[in-house]
This record gives sequence, structure tokens and C-alpha cells, in this order.
Amino acid sequence: MSNQPAKMWSGRFREPLDRTFEQWQRSFPFDWRLLPQEIAASAAHARMIAAAGVLTAGELETMLHGLSIVGSQAEAWSHRISVSSPEPEYSASTAQIGAALVASSPQAEDIHHFVELQLLQQIGPLALKLHTGRSRNEQIATDLRLFVRESIDATLRGLDQWMDALLSVAESAGEAVMPSYTHLQRAEPVLVAHWLLAYVSMVERDRSRLVDARRRMNLCPLGSGAVAGATLALDRSIAAAALGFDAPTPNSMDATSDRDFAIEFTQALSILGLHISRFAEELTLYSSTEFGFLDLPERFSTGSSAMPQKKNPDLTELIRGKCARLAGAVTTLTTLVKGLPLAYNKDLQEGQEPVFDAADTISGILSVLPAFTSGLRFRLEKMSLAAQSGYLNAMAAATYLTYKGVPFRKAHEIIGNAVRFALDCGVELNALSLQQLQQFSPASEPVFGPDFADAISLQATIDCHNVLGGTATHRVRQALAAARLRWAERAREPHIPDPEAAHG
Repeated sequence: MSNQPAKMWSGRFREPLDRTFEQWQRSFPFDWRLLPQEIAASAAHARMIAAAGVLTAGELETMLHGLSIVGSQAEAWSHRISVSSPEPEYSASTAQIGAALVASSPQAEDIHHFVELQLLQQIGPLALKLHTGRSRNEQIATDLRLFVRESIDATLRGLDQWMDALLSVAESAGEAVMPSYTHLQRAEPVLVAHWLLAYVSMVERDRSRLVDARRRMNLCPLGSGAVAGATLALDRSIAAAALGFDAPTPNSMDATSDRDFAIEFTQALSILGLHISRFAEELTLYSSTEFGFLDLPERFSTGSSAMPQKKNPDLTELIRGKCARLAGAVTTLTTLVKGLPLAYNKDLQEGQEPVFDAADTISGILSVLPAFTSGLRFRLEKMSLAAQSGYLNAMAAATYLTYKGVPFRKAHEIIGNAVRFALDCGVELNALSLQQLQQFSPASEPVFGPDFADAISLQATIDCHNVLGGTATHRVRQALAAARLRWAERAREPHIPDPEAAHG
């Protein structure tokens, strides 16, 4: 019998695989991405079977050393590609590293087979003991959980950077004012900081979804076997602890077929993508000549090949487009899983690439979004002027009348009539004289007084929204300070340990 079987499962078969089918069904061209996770999970499994008496202490040490060597080869391949790159200042791309790995082992069916073949080269027949008591079904379930967990951590770090940028821009804006919009029509004045804090609130919800998903998925499938559980008396807590999981999964059938963690991850990213895309859309609009509220950073913009005057918002437009990929990933996963019987099915292989793509997409977005946000330059004077035209103080005017004892429905009607009169006159409410305003008062009693002008000034219009979550100046100042404090507290949180670094 050969020490290096062509396939991990070839003993039962007489016919070789159809060559075209073999290449078509092979997952190594994309699941090579799981090499670090496969090394870490294999090391944890080795410790577990050593505790069960399958490996001696010396064999365990040899196996862990061999796995470490296999894991370090990816860095060597990456270095070789970077050195030979025509642009040495850039590191090798993910695709380049993957191509080198795949080309190095044309016979490897998947990442599990690849590691076994590489380990066999390093430590000889002892490598064949590593698969004792485990199945590829639990291996991929574990590897993918580790990948998603690490991707969540990376996304959280990126979100914290973007939140820092949003808060810094909001702090710089001070008490500057802009129009808010409903139905894309000017509504009421708000502080620029209040608008930016709306996205901070979205980011915080996005963080909480990712943190919650991470907590729920942090269980270890190793020891679940192919479907019914390992046939050895393994202490599954050994592998769980080695990989930083909270505990082993409670059911072997669920553990090997569960992809909820991948769906939740991509769902959270799709919602995050919606928020980022809305931000990008607003910036695209506000930077247009029609709004003129801000200048986009030139280092994140491009020009037109035909029109010399153009500065195009490529970053915000690309973000809108890339966020569609995040929505596509969760659609693919939910469609993939919805009709599968328990437990593992080969269909689940198709669930890896959407996860990789979603992780890469959000990583790319968050690699540029914080610096782009920090580079925004608002035309605060123009925003302020826009907030003072179009009768954006009408709500404050109606509120003034309610304090005079006028029922709000009646106050709404009175101010509506005053606005129509001002429109006909071509002036703002502030420009109407007290005598002109009194014609809209109830016949029995004038309700407009000399204090009306002050009550509908820009500052008063802002500060009349004096409720928790409102745009009143001191409320926004408090909200901004509270958000910055929450960000600072997260920055002081201890980092989650990297199991690969701890056990590599």
C-alpha cells in the first residue's frame, strides 16, 4: 500500500475519476484560503487524539512541528511572489499566493488533502495518523468557523476606524448647520454633527450584530466525525480550548451541516453594506454641483477621459456597487442551504466562495473608507445658507404657536397659510412683518408677538428639538461625547487571542 494515496477515499473505488469531473469538483483552487485555519485545527485535533492515546508525546511533538513547517510555506510562497513582482512595494495579492499554492500540489483535492500531502513530505508515514477519529465534514465546518471568526474580528477593527473618522469629522464640524431631508426635500435644519452621528448609530448596531454572531458561532465542531460523532473517546474540550472556542458543539449532525454562522456573518455584512451604501449615496449627491455641500478628496477621485473639468466620485460609486456583492453573498448562502437534508452534502462546498468574497469585499471597503471619510471637506457656509431657505423653520413656527395655546392642528394650518403668503411674496418667514403675520391669527385673538422672529431664528430652530436624540446643540454635544467615550472604551478592550499564533 502506498504511503501517499491519490485520494483520501480511494480504497473503495476501482475506476479512476473522470479527469474533467475531477478538476471541476476540486475545491482546492478556492479553499486554499483556509490553510491557516486547517493548520490550527489539525494541531488541535492532534492534541486531542494524543490525549486519547493515539499519538505518543514524541509523535505529537513531531506532528506539531511538521504542521508548523507546512503552515510557514505559505509565507515563503508569498515572499517569492512579492520579490518577483514588477511592483515590489506591494505585497503579493491573494490570487497570486493562491495560484502558487494550487500549482504546487496539482493532485490535492482540497485544503485537507493538501495539508495531509505536505505533512507526509515533512514527517513521513506518521502524517497518516492525523486523520484518526475525524472527517473532512467536521474539518471544513471548523475551518470555516475559524475563518469567519477572524473575518468578524477584522471587520470590527475596520468599523472602529471608520467610527473614529466619523466622530472626528463630526467634532470638527462643531455647531455647523445643514438642511435635513425627507422625501429628498428640505425638511428642518440639523447640525452637521447630528447627521454624521446617525451613521455612528448605524455602525454601532452593525458592530453589535457582528459581536452577537461571533458569540453564537464560537463552538467547536471537532470531534463530530462525519455525522454521528467520533468513534474514539475524544475529549472534545481539548480542541475547543486550543482553538479559542467557548465549548464543543452539542450535536454532531448539526455541527457538520450547520452554516448559520456563515449566513449570519453575510447577513450582518449585507446590512452594514446598506448603511455604507447610503452614506456613499449621500456624499455623491452632496458633492454634486446641484448641492455643493462638500468637496471629495482628490486622492480618492478620478477624472474623465473626455471632459477635462470632471472630478468623479469613483470611491462612493464603487462602494455602492460593491455593497451589492454583500447582498448577493447572503442570497447565495440562504438559497444553497434551504433545501438540504441533514447532514453534510457536497452542495455546501459552494458556500465557501460567497463567504470569502464577502470577507474580501468588506475588507476592501474598510481599507479606504476611514481615510476617505477623514478627508471630507464640507462647505459649511453653503450648508448653513441652505438650512436658512425653503421655510425649514416652519415646524419651529408652529411650535411657537402651540406655546401660545393654539392647538397644533390649528397652528399647522396657520403657519401653512403664512408660508403660502411668503411664497407669493418671494420671502422667507423671517421676513414677514408682525402685521402681515397677524392676518393669519384667529379673529378672536392675535397670536404672533414680537418674540416670533427670535423663536424661528436658525439657532432657535435647532435648539427647539431639545429631546434625547434631537438636534439641539447641547443634546448633540452630549451625544457626540458619549459616542466618543464608547469608542474609547472599545479601544481599551483586550484583543482576542489568535489561536494560530498561540499554538503555531
